[in-house]
Amino acid sequence: MARITIDGRAFSCNRAHITERGEVLIDDMRQEDSVQGRVEVHIEGVLQNLEVAGDVHCGMIAGNVDAGKSVTCGAVGGNVDAGTSVICGAVGGNVDAGTSVTCGDVHGNVDAGSGVTINRQG
Repeated sequence: MARITIDGRAFSCNRAHITERGEVLIDDMRQEDSVQGRVEVHIEGVLQNLEVAGDVHCGMIAGNVDAGKSVTCGAVGGNVDAGTSVICGAVGGNVDAGTSVTCGDVHGNVDAGSGVTINRQG
């Protein structure tokens, strides 16, 4: 379980989802207030899954990361899916990006609209 702060509101959860309409779902439960514009999210600990309509900048994710735009993060235990680019550490599953991918070892498949760079670890 991770501690996540979304625009100043703190939650303890395994899964966070911010929809295109700005709705915040924590462990699949809709929260009262929505968010607008650029949303600041801070994660302490390891989050199981993160799904965001916009850009994602995060540390390590145990499960999957799904972003409508770009993903920049540390290691990901599951899959990474981005509407544009992906820059990350090692990935335990697949990587799917609309444009480019730059990451560490990938234990699944890589699908990118343009360039792919894999920085294999020893």
